[in-house]
This record gives sequence, structure tokens and C-alpha cells, in this order.
Amino acid sequence: MLAKIRGYFIIIEFSLTILIVILLLYLFKNKKHKIRKLYGTIQSCFMGFNVIQKGEPDKEAKLILINHQSLIDIIALEATYPKDLCWVAKKEIEQIPIFGHVMTVSQMISIDRKNKRSIIEIIKLSKKRLSEGRVIAMFPEGTRGDGKNLLEFQVGAKILAEKLNLKVQPVVIANTKHVFNSEDTTSNRDNISVMYLNSIDPKSDRNWFETMKNNMQIRLKDELANYNSHR
Repeated sequence: MLAKIRGYFIIIEFSLTILIVILLLYLFKNKKHKIRKLYGTIQSCFMGFNVIQKGEPDKEAKLILINHQSLIDIIALEATYPKDLCWVAKKEIEQIPIFGHVMTVSQMISIDRKNKRSIIEIIKLSKKRLSEGRVIAMFPEGTRGDGKNLLEFQVGAKILAEKLNLKVQPVVIANTKHVFNSEDTTSNRDNISVMYLNSIDPKSDRNWFETMKNNMQIRLKDELANYNSHR
């Protein structure tokens, strides 16, 4: 029952505070990264979670690939990552009333999954954002999973990395679905793990994409086993 109450509180709190963030992003466009990073830190207090970082962000990585399970994944990354992330997300998010403004004002990249040629536009926009000193962030699964098993990785992330010859750093996030599950509207106070794995040069191994997914799955299961042993 308490988890349900907390879940509805999070939805109301998030809806209200995101309005403030959007306003600040429009008013202080040259401070967008700092605003999003501060918001991520503040949200950890409101939502009652603590981020445990394992490993370090690679300053030379240009593409960050992250497993996806909860809205909090983005918040946790924004709070811990030192550079200005440019998120690649499905176009439907950009079209959400009010919330979509976060995408547009922050100059994120949206994907039209119905258009097979959208990868060409993603490559073009990614080159532009990289030239501005930003780092591209993607969820290779394309949608939220169950938090335990990774979904099949979409080929778009692989094409982007290889076409632009980008150094890739995989990031594994664990326990965010337990902290906030939008499917059953529940929330629990707990820790979240953000694990920065070793970076990858796509040119070094033709099977790098599959190997990366397997390694991410192993780290995710090991970390969840650690959480479960303490509950």
C-alpha cells in the first residue's frame, strides 16, 4: 500500500517539477546542462533514492549505451555524468504535451521508428551535436524492459557507432524499476547502481555489439543478485 501511495506522489511531484525545469531551460538556454544535472540530483531526494556509482565515465567516449527499465534511468545518468548528454529517443516522447519541450529546448534527437531512413537523420544530427562538444546517449533496447533481462538491442546504435567511428562506453543501471515502476505505479526507497563499464572501439572487434550486450546482461544480473541478497 505504501509503495502505491509513494508511486502516485512521484507522478504528481514529477509533473509539477518538470514544469519548473522547462521554464528554466527556456530562460537560461546557455545553462541547460547544469539545470538538467541539478534536477537529477534534486529528484534523487524527492524520490528517495541514492545513486551508487561504480566505475568512471570515459572522457573520450562519444556514445553512451544504457539499459532501460524506468523513467529514473535518465535522471540517474544526468545526475552522475559530467558532460552534456544528447539523448536519442523515440519521436513519440517529443510529442508528449509539455514534457516534449525538454527534448526540443535541449536539442535532443528524436527517432521516427516508422521511417527506415531515420538513421540517416540521426547520423547527421549526431555529428552536429558531437561537434558542439556533447555526448550521444542511447537506449539500445529501444524501449523499457523488465529490469532483469535485456531486450534485443536495436541495430541503430551499432550503425551510428560504426559509421561515425565513435568510442562507446556501455552503462548498466540496476534497481531503478524497483525504485519507480510506472506500469503498476509503485515506488520504493532504495539504492540505484550506475555502472560504467570499459569503453569499446567498434573497429577492434566485429562482434563488439553482441559481446557488449552479453557483458551488460552479466553485470546486471550480478548486481540484482546483490540487491536481492540484502532484502
